[in-house]
Amino acid sequence: MARQTVVLGAGMVGVSIAWHLQQRGEAVTLIDRRQPGRETSFGNAGIIQREAVRPYPFPRDVKTILSVLPNRRVDIRYRPAGMVNAASPLLSYWHHSGGRHYRKIVPEYASLIQLCLKAHGPMIEAAKADHLVRREGWLEIYRTQERLDKRVKEANEARDLYGVQFNVLDRQGVEAKEPNLGKEIIGAIHWLDPWTVADPGALVAAYADAFVAAGGRILQSDIHALEQDGEGWQVQTAEGAQPADQVVVALGPWSGEWLKALGYDFPTFVKRGYHMHYSTQPDTKLHNWLMDAEVGYLLAPMNAGVRLTTGAELDRLDAPADEHQLAAAENVARSIFPLDERRDPKAWKGARPCLPDMKPVIGPAPNHKGLWLAFGHGHQGFTLGPATGQLLADMMDGAPTEIDMRPFRADRF
Repeated sequence: MARQTVVLGAGMVGVSIAWHLQQRGEAVTLIDRRQPGRETSFGNAGIIQREAVRPYPFPRDVKTILSVLPNRRVDIRYRPAGMVNAASPLLSYWHHSGGRHYRKIVPEYASLIQLCLKAHGPMIEAAKADHLVRREGWLEIYRTQERLDKRVKEANEARDLYGVQFNVLDRQGVEAKEPNLGKEIIGAIHWLDPWTVADPGALVAAYADAFVAAGGRILQSDIHALEQDGEGWQVQTAEGAQPADQVVVALGPWSGEWLKALGYDFPTFVKRGYHMHYSTQPDTKLHNWLMDAEVGYLLAPMNAGVRLTTGAELDRLDAPADEHQLAAAENVARSIFPLDERRDPKAWKGARPCLPDMKPVIGPAPNHKGLWLAFGHGHQGFTLGPATGQLLADMMDGAPTEIDMRPFRADRF
């Protein structure tokens, strides 16, 4: 008889885990209060970021920290209550963001990133979702030669160490790809490896449909409790109890709170973000995904219009939306690209699930047999979901994994 597994959370990570387990012949139920891909996975920038071999560190130089304090930057905003609430994990995040700690983290994190395209490929094929995906990379645009040169140096190191491919574009090269960009943009890095997705939520939904087509089950329901039941588990939902031999917690930014009831206290925090879609002015078009690197927002040509996604907002997960950061980003974006009217009645708000050492937890829970964890992917849940699914399925089967999973173990905290 097939092993009964319940996966909690139907974002990119949870759906990918469910798909991989189903492919191995397990009986899998995927549970979420919403349809697959409608939470954090819905609202991201839609890039499978093979180039992102270095996780985002906390600023450590005094100049940057002082520039953040007035709370007017586009790339990062904060609210005092949110900072106080997450003071301990944020201090640990700062600690891990420099020196030998960060140097150790980068190759561990990169080992996961390097699997992303190979892991997404079979899922895209199974889901017949190739129409959503472009394999042309994206542009990181710059306003000053000094900042571009610094980034090119980092890119060269990433190429030498981790095989990242890129081209450097001057102003003429940028104009060839994006003729409607403002003259402030003097150059760019064209990251060649990444794939871009015109509707991130639709890709997650397509993966979920492939999971169901292979025999998987999706239950859309509120989750009330997670309890051990002898050698197995019971997931209490609004639709009744769901028994399982094993449970996977892949609840993104909600994972930490859910696991407290089982005696775990992971130092989770969130980086919130917003997006808005826009039409473009007549006879103009955005051709590529663009990050305005020196300001800190991204423009993407999505099916729903040009999507502007913001940087990070440090606040409590459930705090009310504050659209000042989005408005600031929009104001700058309009100065370099001819955006027209907003297409959405209100901004979308989501939260990136983060841990202080910038690496996700992937593996068994330390104190509970049959409980498995996969959360804390920060900015890269969309990128890393399929790789996480493959690796966790290997671990659950007792099979060798493609990379060393010790850096991602739960008991490191």
